[in-house]
Amino acid sequence: MKRKVAQQKQQSYKWKRKLFAVLLMGLCFGCLVLMMQSQYSRITTLASLSAPRPKIAFLFIARNRLPLDIVWDAFFQGGENRFSIYVHSRPGFLFNKATTRSAYFLNRQVNNSIQVDWGEASMIEAERILLKHALEDTYNKRFVFLSDSCIPLYNFGYIYDYIMSTSTSFVDSFADTKEGRYNPVMAPVIPVHNWRKGSQWVVLTRKHAEVVVNDNTVFPMFQWHCKRRSLPEFWRDRPLPADASKEHNCIPDEHYVQTLLAHEGLEEEITRRSLTHSSWDLSSSKDRERRGWHPVTYKFSDATPMLIQSIKGIDNIYYETEYRREWCSSKGKPSPCFLFARKFTRPAALRLLNTSALEL
Repeated sequence: MKRKVAQQKQQSYKWKRKLFAVLLMGLCFGCLVLMMQSQYSRITTLASLSAPRPKIAFLFIARNRLPLDIVWDAFFQGGENRFSIYVHSRPGFLFNKATTRSAYFLNRQVNNSIQVDWGEASMIEAERILLKHALEDTYNKRFVFLSDSCIPLYNFGYIYDYIMSTSTSFVDSFADTKEGRYNPVMAPVIPVHNWRKGSQWVVLTRKHAEVVVNDNTVFPMFQWHCKRRSLPEFWRDRPLPADASKEHNCIPDEHYVQTLLAHEGLEEEITRRSLTHSSWDLSSSKDRERRGWHPVTYKFSDATPMLIQSIKGIDNIYYETEYRREWCSSKGKPSPCFLFARKFTRPAALRLLNTSALEL
């Protein structure tokens, strides 16, 4: 009897040992799983932080150097790995320590730039050159055209989120019914119903940038049929040319991208407004025929916080030729229309930077 009780106790002890061993193994396995999950989470987080992010390519069209490089230097700080810079300047011009005060622009000029003349197709050719270089970086997902007199109105994070939050391009585009710039000889390649006008300072998605670079249909029409017309005063004491087509000026940079996207049936993929503000003062010139040819240039005395706030406060744009009012939004909510502004002189831009009016 005593032996039987001892055997039962021994079996109970063995069963408890096995149960303890199983529980201990389960606990160890659970701890191992938690450690692996924690390690995996850390690795995933580090990988996401180090992985290349979608970038915005900033494409500057300049005469020579960038007079506002210090302003842009302040803007780009903190945005590393989220932007690329490309500059089209005159052939042979180099951005080195002698020509720029910002490390961001060192050697950022394209190596196959051309001479650009106002009113000629060379301007849109320069745009295509910039896009071709920028498309070589597969992480560039948006492409922003800027002049050498542009300033950013907000900090990098705000502008990055604004642009990347939508799948559309921002292209100021409207029917051109007043200027008479359409050259009938362009038909039937470019029918008049596809003729558009707008600001050249566009923001393109990668898809639309590729459309521009690969275009072999619309671009040649602008090259062949958009010739720079002489200024009105040239003909004041001379007879008008017999062949008016030889003096036809389409102003290619205000029509090319807009007309191309219309030609390709892509207008449903664009937000039809520019993100760059220009002030067109039609009363600034005594010569009626010259009025409005160029936007107002902001000088030192103009550069005040009130000016910047007035531009930031614009929340809609009216297009007279289409009786259309474009209310500006971002992420489905009302927002300022403009992220950039031009044309600012260097003293004006530096004054804004020094007074913290730009909040960069």
